[in-house]
Amino acid sequence: MAAPAPSSCDCFVALPPATAAPVVVFGKNADRPRDEVQEVVYVPAARHRPGDKVQCTYIEIEQVERTHAVVLSRPAWLWGAEMGANEHGVCVGNEGVWTREPVGEQEALLGMDLVRLALERSRSAHEAVRVIAALLERHGQGGPCKEEPAPFCYHNTFLLADRAEAWVLETAGPYWAAQRITEGSRNISNQLSIGTDITAEHAGLRQRARSQGWWSGDGEFSFAEVFSLEQQPVRMEAAKARYRAGRELLRQHAGRITAETFMGILRDKASGICVDSEGFRTAGSMVSVLPRDPALPCVHFFTATPDPSRSVFKPFVFVDGLKPAPQVMSPSFADDPAKKIPRFQSKVDRRHQLYRRHEAALALMESDPQGQKLQETLRALERQGLEAAHALLAGTLAPAPEELAELFFDCVDAEMKFYK
Repeated sequence: MAAPAPSSCDCFVALPPATAAPVVVFGKNADRPRDEVQEVVYVPAARHRPGDKVQCTYIEIEQVERTHAVVLSRPAWLWGAEMGANEHGVCVGNEGVWTREPVGEQEALLGMDLVRLALERSRSAHEAVRVIAALLERHGQGGPCKEEPAPFCYHNTFLLADRAEAWVLETAGPYWAAQRITEGSRNISNQLSIGTDITAEHAGLRQRARSQGWWSGDGEFSFAEVFSLEQQPVRMEAAKARYRAGRELLRQHAGRITAETFMGILRDKASGICVDSEGFRTAGSMVSVLPRDPALPCVHFFTATPDPSRSVFKPFVFVDGLKPAPQVMSPSFADDPAKKIPRFQSKVDRRHQLYRRHEAALALMESDPQGQKLQETLRALERQGLEAAHALLAGTLAPAPEELAELFFDCVDAEMKFYK
C-alpha cells in the first residue's frame, strides 16, 4: 500500500513592526514523503558563456550570464530546492497547491526548480517574483514531485523575502497573482490565499477566468476565490486549519518575533505545522534573519534532518572561501534512478552522514532515558549558535572571515560528535 501523499508545508515571514528588532525573519518547514532525505548544499556564484544550458530536474533551459551564490535545503534526488537563500539576502520557499487549472504530469519545471532558479537569478524578492513568472510563461510547471513511479503533481505557491519586503506568489498552471508585504507578518500553507489584494498578476489572468466561466467580470476579483477548486482535496482542507493556526501563532507573538520564535512555531505539533506521521513528515526546516542594515550579514539556520522538534538549527553565513559541509550532502549515483528513463524504477540510499547519525539518535530519544539528556545537549548546542548569531547581528561580535567560513561545517561536526 502506497504511503499517503505529502500534504503539508508551511512558510512564514515577519517584518517590522512584528519583529523584535529591525530585521525580516523567514521560516519554512518542508514536509515530504517520510523516507525522503533532505540535504543542505552550497553552490557558489558563477559566470556562464552565451548559449550555455542548465539541466534542471527534468528539462534543460537557457542559462543566464551570472548566477548568484545560494544555499539550498532540497530533496536529494532533484536539482531544485524546497527552500533556500542567496548571497544578496533573498529567501524563497514553495508550497504545493491544486487549483482549477489541471496539473501537468508532463515533465516541465518543478516548483522546487523555480525556487532555485529564482535564488540564482535575483538580487531582490521582487526580482525573484519576475524571474519565476517569466520561467512559468516560457517553460510551464509540471512533472512528478516525489521519487516514485506513481505520479504526484501539483502547482505551487511561493513566499519570497529580502531585507526590505516580502512577496507571496501563487500560481495556477501558467497563471499567477502576487501580493507585496511591507510590514507585519504573513504565512502560506497548501492553498491559495491571495484575495483581492493583488499587487501584480499574469496579463491574461482575468480573461482566463472569464473564458472558463469562473468569474463574471463583475465586482472585485479574488484570485483565491476564482481559481480554487470548489471541492478541495482532503490535503487542502487540512491545510486550512494549519494556515489559521500559523496566522494565530504569528498574531500572538506580534512585535516580539525573533529567530527563536519561528523555530518554536516550526516545532509546533499541536497545530500540525510540525508533521511526524506514518506517511510523511517534516524533512527539513529553515529560519533566516535578514537585517535591514546592509552592513550586517544575513544569518540562515538549517536542520538538514527531519522533525525540527528533535533537530538542531545550525547557522550559515555567506562569506568568501566557505568550507563545504559534506556531512549534509547525499551521495551521488552513476546510475541514478531519478535520472534514467523510465524514472524511479529502483531505490537508492540517499542518506547523508548527519542523517544516518540523527536517525539512530531519534530511536534513542524515543526509548532511552539517555535520549532526553541527548536532546537537552543538542538544544544547548543550538543556543550557542543562536547566541553567536545574535552577537553578529548586534555588531558586538566580529569574527574573522575564516571563522564564519567554517561556522556551518563546525556546527554540523559538533552535532555529529554528540551522536557518537
